[in-house]
Amino acid sequence: MRIGIITIQEPGYHPNRRLLEAARKAGHQGILVHPYHLWPISAAGRLEVTSAHSAPIPHVVLPRQGAQIGDACLALIHQFQLMGVPLVNDHQAVSIARNKFLTQQVLTAAGLPCPDTVFVNDEAGFFLAVGQLGGYPVVAKQVSGRQGDGVLRIMNAGDARQRALPALDRRRGLMVQRYLPVEKRRDLRALVIDGKVVCAVALIPPTGEFRANFHLGSNIKATVLTRELEHIFVGAATAVGCDVAGVDMIVDKNDRPFIVEVNYAPGFKGLEAATGLDIAGRMIQFAADRYWPKRESMDV
Repeated sequence: MRIGIITIQEPGYHPNRRLLEAARKAGHQGILVHPYHLWPISAAGRLEVTSAHSAPIPHVVLPRQGAQIGDACLALIHQFQLMGVPLVNDHQAVSIARNKFLTQQVLTAAGLPCPDTVFVNDEAGFFLAVGQLGGYPVVAKQVSGRQGDGVLRIMNAGDARQRALPALDRRRGLMVQRYLPVEKRRDLRALVIDGKVVCAVALIPPTGEFRANFHLGSNIKATVLTRELEHIFVGAATAVGCDVAGVDMIVDKNDRPFIVEVNYAPGFKGLEAATGLDIAGRMIQFAADRYWPKRESMDV
């Protein structure tokens, strides 16, 4: 079977390389689908896709473009969905997860714990938010970013004017969030596939850094979750609608959990290194399971 991986990265990029290896090992054909080289068609009452190379349509698709995703890729994902091609994370889930504040809205509506946040789109709103959140420091966060980009700890009004406000795009908005101190907190990430936690890790930020991210040099190690935390991780992925998700959580010094992000296309280099699990293989197996129920009605 053909497993499509929507990405703008090259085959050597870690997740792509591992997913292609896992597909080949399982007897499938992995195909990298560049969202700017494959185009949806709506003509003569039919929905199709076309490319310069007449590439075959995948039997199942994993959207993996990540934070860089734009309307063009969303249109392609939606096209696949309407054509009946199974998706591992459908159009609605990707549309929500690509925007951190839309994600928080969904999580809060589902009764899941998130850091107190105000979504603002101008300077007056920013300073009002600081007051409502109890004063500085606060976290200013872009609604879309990867590997900790666009996440700032703002210490005072001067800092805000110098670093946060210049990046405030009125059309996109900015999240102003209560700061959760690094001291005595725990930063956790869990990989959820098909409503189950596959693995979880704890991340320890390097000295002087408040963001816990593998790509920023955080120490990462496997950890065991309580049943309560596992339930929250699964609930977060379910609320957003993700079949596969990397869910980030902060547990503060008072043992209160807060979901800070749901990533529809999580990197897993650190997860594989820390846990020894074949994460790519798990993802490919789930994708294959999504396809098999329809195999009799599709051209293999």
